[in-house]
Amino acid sequence: MDWVIPAWGRILRGYQPALSIEITRECPLRCPGCYAYGTEHLGGELTLREVRDFKGQELIDGVLALVDKHKPLHVSIVGGEPLVRFRELNTILPTLAERGIHTQLVTSAVREIPAEWNGIPKLSLVVSIDGLQPEHDVRRTPATYERIQKHIVGHQIVVHCTVTRQQVNRPGYLEEFLKFWSAKPEVRKVWISLYTPQLGEVSDEILRPADRERIVADLRALRTKYPKLDAPEGLVKVYAEPPQSPDECVFARTTTSVSADLTTRITPCQFGGNPDCSQCGCIASAGLAALARHRVLGFIPVGTLFTGSVTVGEYARKFRPAEA
Repeated sequence: MDWVIPAWGRILRGYQPALSIEITRECPLRCPGCYAYGTEHLGGELTLREVRDFKGQELIDGVLALVDKHKPLHVSIVGGEPLVRFRELNTILPTLAERGIHTQLVTSAVREIPAEWNGIPKLSLVVSIDGLQPEHDVRRTPATYERIQKHIVGHQIVVHCTVTRQQVNRPGYLEEFLKFWSAKPEVRKVWISLYTPQLGEVSDEILRPADRERIVADLRALRTKYPKLDAPEGLVKVYAEPPQSPDECVFARTTTSVSADLTTRITPCQFGGNPDCSQCGCIASAGLAALARHRVLGFIPVGTLFTGSVTVGEYARKFRPAEA
């Protein structure tokens, strides 16, 4: 939580403290329900696979220029599959660390994670793993369990699982998943998100209200048994009652999301399109919403202070030089 006061300062100056970059349009996976490749992700005129992306020094310079412009405290590097651009990241990641920026890189671990990344400070490696091996390997081939376990050796990672309806049909499924990955020495924590659909979406991934209630109850029971499960009570409460719109979402209002052309903004949040906020299960959104619901001095919601700070920041932005 040591970032809260610096983030507040950024907001008051008219900056969003977090920056999310889709570093490439390329990905060897074809995962059902992937929001990044949805037809509405970038507003409907083009998709992630159709935008221009960059390689080599042009990509390095472009990413660092974005960082210079937005001055974030935290950068998320997503895709596509970031490991497709591992050569460029060999320069980008240490540079961000030298600037004191916390970086989160989200990958499928479809290929080997460079050994030198293990020594980069302020870097968090998040590996997406959607369920137990039989379901995951079908959904996320070629990033199979076998490859993931091979490629994470020598690293400390965060396992991130997005729960879909297919995974809640069998009692004990989530505990079996946690038991398997908690036992791995390479895993330092496990994050659980819930599948977030677009408005009007019809798919097999969407959780029913009863499914969400069951997952919330399971998380409350399992977090005491599996210490690597990062699911504090405040976060779990938000899964039960998520923010109802982007205007109520602290994550959406504090994060700038940019697509692989390093120009196109992704709105209203990293999901793009028209996410159904009433069914949001984003762990980043839930974590910040939990913070916003915390009460300072026992009676002042942090969210109230945040809203006032955003208003001040928006006013300050009008007087900031354009090149900033």
